[in-house]
Amino acid sequence: MSSSPFRYTHAITCRIPLSLRTRGEIDLEEAKLQHEAYVRLLRDLGLDVLELPPDENLPECPFVEDCAVVCNGIALICRPGDPNRVKEVDAIRSVLRKELDLPLAEIADPNARLDGGDVLFTGREFFVGLSKWTNEAGARAVASAFPEYPCVPIKVEDVNITASPITLELVNGVIQVVEHHHLKYYVSMAGADVLCVSRSKESQEILKRIEREATYTYSTLTLQEEQAANVLFANGTLIHRSVEEIPESAVILSQKLDIPRQIVPMTELGKFSNGLTACCILVKRSRHIKSL
Repeated sequence: MSSSPFRYTHAITCRIPLSLRTRGEIDLEEAKLQHEAYVRLLRDLGLDVLELPPDENLPECPFVEDCAVVCNGIALICRPGDPNRVKEVDAIRSVLRKELDLPLAEIADPNARLDGGDVLFTGREFFVGLSKWTNEAGARAVASAFPEYPCVPIKVEDVNITASPITLELVNGVIQVVEHHHLKYYVSMAGADVLCVSRSKESQEILKRIEREATYTYSTLTLQEEQAANVLFANGTLIHRSVEEIPESAVILSQKLDIPRQIVPMTELGKFSNGLTACCILVKRSRHIKSL
């Protein structure tokens, strides 16, 4: 089991700043409680959790997933597509280097944009979502950092960098609110070689693109609610949203899975992120490496 790509020793998280309120309608106290439950569960799974203090100048700092991609003991430092989030990377870079003593890979191409929420590692290969925040150059950076794995860009939507996941756009002559999501909102790993998706049109289309391009064959766990597709699989346990949030999917999960499951509410934190994967960076650190 120790050789599993989904077995980890550490997790990096960041506490909730008061300024997260500025990102829209959110119950800040409930968000804090959800985050505390999330961190507690990670510790229960045997992870050494490194908690960063909140940065009031960076409202989205709890969504650390977008700052780095860690695999095989190497940390690729991301370059968020939202310019307002670039400074979040500095604190994560420092923890990876000073606390975990990991070698860092920096993105050389100044035009590259890469959010960790667009990077899906299956244990066998990488899929990199081309989204509002990640471009082709960002996908090439992942391929360069981890040359031992196939790396496939997957179109999530037209690449057009925006500073917000929710924008007002002209659609068929009508101004509409349009939501934009990362790749792992639509598809995540529910176990070794198991892709978790929803029945939504977007999730199914992305699954088709992945299946066309994949080097390996995967099983698929299909859930009902779109937000249910983002799950977190770590140390043999599948973490998913609460039954209240995903009632139909919860039934499917209880019927189809025979692995340990844990629940974390994501009603508030999920409003501005992929959900469960967004709030941590998981690290497998060799025991023989000494801390600084």
